[in-house]
Amino acid sequence: MFQLQGAQMLQTLERSLRKSLPESLKVYGTIFYMKQGNPFKLKALVDKWPDFNTVVVRPQEQEMTDDLDHYTNTYQIYSSDPKNCQNFLGSPEVINWKQHLQIQCTQPALKEAIQNLAALKSSKVEETECFLYMPAETIKKIIPSLLDVKKLSPQGGKPKAINQELFKLSSLDVTHAALVNKFWRFGGNERSQRFIERCIRTLPSFCLLGPEGTPVSWSLTEHTGELRMGSTVPEHRGQGLVSHILYVHAQALNKLDIPLYCHSAKDNKIIHKILYNLHFVPMPRTWNQWHCVPL
Repeated sequence: MFQLQGAQMLQTLERSLRKSLPESLKVYGTIFYMKQGNPFKLKALVDKWPDFNTVVVRPQEQEMTDDLDHYTNTYQIYSSDPKNCQNFLGSPEVINWKQHLQIQCTQPALKEAIQNLAALKSSKVEETECFLYMPAETIKKIIPSLLDVKKLSPQGGKPKAINQELFKLSSLDVTHAALVNKFWRFGGNERSQRFIERCIRTLPSFCLLGPEGTPVSWSLTEHTGELRMGSTVPEHRGQGLVSHILYVHAQALNKLDIPLYCHSAKDNKIIHKILYNLHFVPMPRTWNQWHCVPL
């Protein structure tokens, strides 16, 4: 095991990961934010250097004090050799299998290794697989070979106009975390709210404020570069608000050269249509998350 330290090593890792997109996307996006001040206090581990096969990005040990907090205890993984990465991932110095944890990647091929390890470590594992999307503008910059302009929506990639007298563009405040948490598919508890608060404090977020001055639609960025937790309150759905927020958010992050992407549940046809109209392109790989709980 080798821990990468310093801007030069992270830059070298980022260049290498870029050659393996979109398979390396979760780690690639996380390394980007590590280079931008590392707001989530992460560290990058490789099996060897510089010719690594497997890289794991995880929190520093002092951040992982709550054994039940799988939102904090999250690992982003990429391996060019999924069949032979099990020994590295099984090391207690790499993954603390005694905690509740999450493993995230854009490599379905890691499923077998993770399931094998969960069995060896006496851990119950629950897998979530979603569609993975990336904006056409981001694809142009980092993986242009995946962009087929003929398959883009004829709508031009822009949302329909909203009533900007009624809905005001703003950013989220930490006091809005409870509202976001209420509508987040993976949230709804105290630990998820702490994670949301951390994202709001340290990373870009956007929302539309309704007539009462409270958010009615929103979108957040997490520490892997992914757009997540976006939603609209039920009474304001069907007005194009989430399309507007996603467009504004994507445009803002594109100007900062952030490697933006998002995921959607496979059965969420409404979001699939919205993303298609906004020129978000489905990737040839899926978004994968494994939630592991010690037995």
